[in-house]
Amino acid sequence: MNYLGDETLERLLKRAGSPYAAAEARDLIGGVIAAPEAPDAGAWTALIGSGTELERQLKALRDEMAAAAGGGGRDGADRLDSFRRRLKRRRLDGFIVGRGDEHQGEFVAGRSERLAWLTGFTGSAGLAVVLRDRAALFVDGRYTLQAKAQVDGAAFECHHLTERPPSGWIAGNMGRGQRLGYDPWLHTPNQVARFVAAVGKAGATLVAEADNPVDAVWSDQPPPPIAPVVSHAIAFAGRSAADKRRDVAETMKEDKVDAAVLTAPDSIAWLLNLRGGDVPYAPLALGFAIIKADASVSLFMDPRKLPPGQDGLLGKGVGLKRPEALGPALDRLGRSQDSVRLDLDLAPEWIHGRLKKAGAAISPGPDPCQLPKACKNPVELDGMRAAHKRDGAALTRFLAWLDREAPSGAVTEISAARRLESFRRQGEHFRGLSCCTISGAGEDGAIVHYHVTEESNRHLEPGTLYLVDSGAQYLDGTTDVTRTVAIGEPSEEMAERFTRVLKGHIALATALFPKGTTGSQLDALARRPLWEAGLDYDHGTGHGVGSYLGIHEGPQRISKVPNRVPLEAGMVLSNEPGYYKTGAYGIRIENLVAVTPVPAPAEGEREMLGFETLTLAPIDLRLVRPSLLGVAEKAWLDAYHARVRDELAPLVDSLTAGWLGEATRAVG
Repeated sequence: MNYLGDETLERLLKRAGSPYAAAEARDLIGGVIAAPEAPDAGAWTALIGSGTELERQLKALRDEMAAAAGGGGRDGADRLDSFRRRLKRRRLDGFIVGRGDEHQGEFVAGRSERLAWLTGFTGSAGLAVVLRDRAALFVDGRYTLQAKAQVDGAAFECHHLTERPPSGWIAGNMGRGQRLGYDPWLHTPNQVARFVAAVGKAGATLVAEADNPVDAVWSDQPPPPIAPVVSHAIAFAGRSAADKRRDVAETMKEDKVDAAVLTAPDSIAWLLNLRGGDVPYAPLALGFAIIKADASVSLFMDPRKLPPGQDGLLGKGVGLKRPEALGPALDRLGRSQDSVRLDLDLAPEWIHGRLKKAGAAISPGPDPCQLPKACKNPVELDGMRAAHKRDGAALTRFLAWLDREAPSGAVTEISAARRLESFRRQGEHFRGLSCCTISGAGEDGAIVHYHVTEESNRHLEPGTLYLVDSGAQYLDGTTDVTRTVAIGEPSEEMAERFTRVLKGHIALATALFPKGTTGSQLDALARRPLWEAGLDYDHGTGHGVGSYLGIHEGPQRISKVPNRVPLEAGMVLSNEPGYYKTGAYGIRIENLVAVTPVPAPAEGEREMLGFETLTLAPIDLRLVRPSLLGVAEKAWLDAYHARVRDELAPLVDSLTAGWLGEATRAVG
């Protein structure tokens, strides 16, 4: 029975001047339920109407609808069987199931978790290929252990994404004349090109499906999310949306491009100074946009995400259109024979194919917002510094608490993660976590992207290591930090390997490099101390981080994987070397750093850059072996800890401040 009948709801809506009828309001609330819970949990009611009684009734209705939503659905084996029967009816011999959404995002709405629904794998990157008689899941090195733990090995083979890529598996397992389907919304043109080559080797055919067959068998699939779109104040953004649009348009003119299709929600958020809440951990509103060389923008997004009467939120020169208007808009670009910039590594193949069919002159190239978004302006950098200071105080309070409580054996991975979040929530401008906290005790710390569940929840025990990788979203910045903590007395092996990771961290933090250097050229600095002992880690050393945007952003990175994008002043990246001993423990030390200009020596000939460390939190000295550190490395550690102590002590309670003084003592 509904808590609120339609007649009563209609009356309340009309009295509040809402543009929605009762059925429309219920549909909108369904989208609200499909979006992540926001810090200001009741803000969504403004999307429907205002008024104390209406808001109270809407919240109650939402709670009732949320309780009734979902029902579990079929088990894993039944899901796979149903999916295969659906493929057979479509005359398909297989299908590619990606993990991303239409925007190729890392964090996706519940509606887009097709890979998790079908396979059980919940990591943020992966791909499955389902054939009639066999299936395979492909993940990178961060997720190999997680995939084995979550996925039924009898149903899915698990392969390393680079050691056994999907294209090779497809070529070796498809038969001549067979048809392999894919969803053109969920794969980029460059990905599709690799799949075409793979099926070609097998004599098979790649088939674009108009709708996703997973959706046809996922009976309780959530609807598209609806969360309020809000303006990101210039006090935090540093520049107006109009200025950004003009700059991007000038770049397009220089490239002789008439229009650019933006498919990445973080690009749109940055360009228009907008934030939303459609996906977990990132303040993004899902949608697409087209920016023209005259700096005008068409935004294709569900208009229900904007509160009634708030169309002016977008600013002059920005038009809001419904999502279904995107296709005709692409057709118009083709008819005008416009030169259209499209990022073939970010855009869905559906958009590429539509533009091509319409006759547009596609100009392949990077999303024109990605690089300027990555180079933070002075206001954004100041905001990042302030956010990291508050975040560091929260993390320090947590570490002090952990040091007091963990030896008792009562602390678990879940209780520790919740306590850390509670400290962060007390900080100014807090808007939620920036990632799912990795809270790994003992051998769980060796799973690079471990996600604790009630079933896997482990106690922190003496003689083990505890790894916590976490971060938060604040209006003035995004944080991401990892600390590895000794619970009780660590072994000599633990301390030796931790110190090697620390040496690599310091080597990168203190690096000086000429302008034009890429992150790939610096990656070996962080690995060398481990390589010298025959050790390594199977993930990148650094990723870009947004300004109250995504915890992972491009185009910059520090990794073995070649990257042609030079590091530029204002970019923010992580510095996170690690070491993982399967079945025993994991080690990672992560700080965020900002690329900054460095005065060249008097005799120097090149413009030089370096890193400013933003993260402020003590590094566990119980795991540091000073005998393995050089003089300069000890000096860096002492100077870093002195800065941590000086900046954070005034922000924490006296008990924590006393702990902090000891935790940041000099080692040199």
